This record gives sequence, C-alpha cells and structure tokens, in this order.
Amino acid sequence: MIKITSDSTCDLGEYVGRRNIGIMPLSVILGDKSYRDGVDITPQDIFDFVAKTGQLPKTAAPSIGDYEEFFAPFVEAGDDVVHFDISAKSSSSNTYAVEAAKSFGGKVRVVDTKALSSGQGLLVMKGADLAEEGVSADEIKARTEALRPLVNTSFIPDRLDYLYKGGRCSRMAMYGANILKIHPLIEMDDGQLVADKKYRGGMDKCITNYIRDLAEKYQSYDRTRCFVTHSSADRELVELAKKLVGELFSFDEIIETVAGSVITGHCGRNTLGVLFIAE
Repeated sequence: MIKITSDSTCDLGEYVGRRNIGIMPLSVILGDKSYRDGVDITPQDIFDFVAKTGQLPKTAAPSIGDYEEFFAPFVEAGDDVVHFDISAKSSSSNTYAVEAAKSFGGKVRVVDTKALSSGQGLLVMKGADLAEEGVSADEIKARTEALRPLVNTSFIPDRLDYLYKGGRCSRMAMYGANILKIHPLIEMDDGQLVADKKYRGGMDKCITNYIRDLAEKYQSYDRTRCFVTHSSADRELVELAKKLVGELFSFDEIIETVAGSVITGHCGRNTLGVLFIAE
C-alpha cells in the first residue's frame, strides 16, 4: 500500500479525511503558547491575536524527530509513504522531512511542492489519485514533481497589513494600497511568493478581473479539479468567485477550502485565490 501524507499547509479541509491523507501539523505560536495547525487553533484565534497585539503569530516546522515519529507507523504497517511539503523556500518543513526519511531505508519519499496552501494541496490530491490507480511510489513522486511548474498558486489579498507585518511589503506600499484600494496579485514563482499585476477597486471588482485574467492566460488546464481557497473571506466574495470559475472554466469539480492558521497568519482575512493545474 501507498500512504499519501502532507504537512498541514495543504489546506485540504474535509478532503484530508475523504482521501485518507496523513497530516503533519506545523506549529503556530501566539505569544508564549504553541498550537498545532488544524488541531487546536483556528484562523479566528489568529485574527484576535493580531488585533490585540499588533504582531503576527510565529510558525515553526516539525523537527526531524517529529517527522520520524510521524512516518514510523505507516512504514511499520508495510506502507510506502509519499510525503508532500510546503515550498522549501517558505519553511524548513521539507528539509526536516527529507532528513527524517533517511531513517526508513527508502520507504519514504518526500516532495517539495514549491507551492503552499491548496497549490500544494493540488499535488497532494494528484498523488492520492495516482495511488488509487496503483501507480508506484517512485512514479508518484516523479509525476507530481513534473507538475510543479504547472500549478497556478495565486491569490488576491484584501489588505496588505499582514504582508507588511511579515516583512513582505513596505509601510509605504501598505498605506498606498489600503488608501487607493490597490490589491496586488501574489503568486508562487519557483517556490517563492512574488507580487505581480496590481488590481484597483473593491474586492468584488478585483476578484472578477483576476479570474477573467486567469481564464485568458490558461486556455488549457487539467479539468479534474480547481480550488477556491480563502482566509475566512466574505460569503458574497466566495460565491462570486465560484460562480465566475464555473462560467469561465470547465472543471469537473470546484472545491472551496478555508486556509488554515499557518497560511492565514501570513495573508490576513478576506484573501482569496483560484488554484489549479495548467497543461
């Protein structure tokens, strides 16, 4: 048997249980207390902490020992493990997982997704698809790694406060964007977050133009699934995004997921992205 696992930043929601995916939580640290992403902390806890302290939470990757304990039961049960991690340029999670895998004699393969959130989740789900088809662990690793450059991981933040607090934009850029209603397109480029095109206006207008631009850019894509992932965004905004994706694309499945505490802690409330695999 092949066991598909991931760290908690894949933001797969209920699909973790539905696809029997093993999850290794990252830690989210609020003040002097540490919590496990997706286990004993919620995005609302993040919003409350930032509003009260003016500081972003800290995050920490599992240790090598944590990963060894995580992988051991699957290997002992006779499974081969294919594990997916948030981009190595965003966290040490991948580095520690790779080191821990050395203890299991080739039974654990680790994939640096070069993505985050449900961009990472797309590769996790593809790995689960391939495992169900009877594809070998080595082939799952090779085929999902080959897809990495084709994963569209992008999103539009409502405000830049969290990005500023995290050192990802300047104070001037934050104030200018918030006053002028400028919303940058943030996307992954070879495992790193970069700012690209800027949209201006209310979030409904920006999300509409963002999705139209995606449809124009990606004429050919894997129709299996698409994620509409958001950080506790307004319901009207989420429904608008899902409606537009349904009109402009032809996905077999449009999945809504809510970003976990690690991702929320970096982007803030009302951020929304449409993520899928191109061809």
